[in-house]
Amino acid sequence: MRDTWYFAALSGDLKPGQLARHELLGEPVLLGRTKAGVLIALHDVCPHRAAPLSAGRFVREADGRESVECPYHGWRFGADGACAAIPSLVEGQAMEIGRIGVRRYPVAESQGLVFVWMATRNGGEPDGPPPTFEGVVGARPGLVDRMVFDAHVDHAVVGLMDPAHGPYVHQQWWWRTRASQHEKAKRFEPREAGFAMARHAPSSNSRAYGLLGGAPATEISFRLPGLRWEHVTTGRWGLLTLTCLTPQSPTRTRITQITWSDHPAFGVLKPFIAAGARAFLRQDAAMVTLQNQGLRYDPTLLWIDDADRQAKWYLALKREWAASRAEGRAFVNPVEPATLRWRS
Repeated sequence: MRDTWYFAALSGDLKPGQLARHELLGEPVLLGRTKAGVLIALHDVCPHRAAPLSAGRFVREADGRESVECPYHGWRFGADGACAAIPSLVEGQAMEIGRIGVRRYPVAESQGLVFVWMATRNGGEPDGPPPTFEGVVGARPGLVDRMVFDAHVDHAVVGLMDPAHGPYVHQQWWWRTRASQHEKAKRFEPREAGFAMARHAPSSNSRAYGLLGGAPATEISFRLPGLRWEHVTTGRWGLLTLTCLTPQSPTRTRITQITWSDHPAFGVLKPFIAAGARAFLRQDAAMVTLQNQGLRYDPTLLWIDDADRQAKWYLALKREWAASRAEGRAFVNPVEPATLRWRS
């Protein structure tokens, strides 16, 4: 997907004066924060000899602005991507430095998260701000876990929203066992660029929710291009877990799972929540590795209702997103309210 915001990093990952290399949709992207605290995002390839600019450093120009200096020959590029200097040039060597540049990516911070706008064409600008999430509390997340799945983003997203694999992939004594399977009926509603499982009491065989005490209620949402979050409330306290899927290449997807909470028990439960989240992600990664053995033969996949309806919605949302952009019209959410039933 293009013409959308992609999660790239946590704000705390980028300290003033720091440069970092990322890969988004197969493109090398330099993310940096100037010494003055301004975020920048540039194509991470010097047009001179292809060295990564992220291996360089920030320098201050005579006019006070900061630029990125290439580590190979010292070519410098401003936050707008324009070339600021080529140190090897001497007097009398005519070269229009102003015509040289690297691609600039729009970048923005929201709720302690850094998003990069990946446009269809070079120079495309955002048509709105990055998404925000109900339940973000505190100056920084309480938990962060990251890993890379060896999978196309579509398979990573579909696996993330699959409601029926839990008893088989995520067997944990503190969560649920294969033998503990119940029939579920959940109400779904369209939301901005996605959909949500409407707020409800957790299933009786989801033991971990009981640790929060009271009468917890949860809402699980999905939004293009690959954002899935669960907001659990119990009384006035809340817990939000956001999972960001960022495609690095056609065969790799970076998973970042971030948790915030103001629940008084969160400090005590934090090690258990962290261990559980880590185990879940790695169980999913192991299943992706197994799945790749079959996907290499490019089989036709057989999806069923209602357990696979969310996966179908995801693909329909992507098709509508592409169509609306191509036709220059507003996006029309194809998801309609529905109650889905499955056993897990």
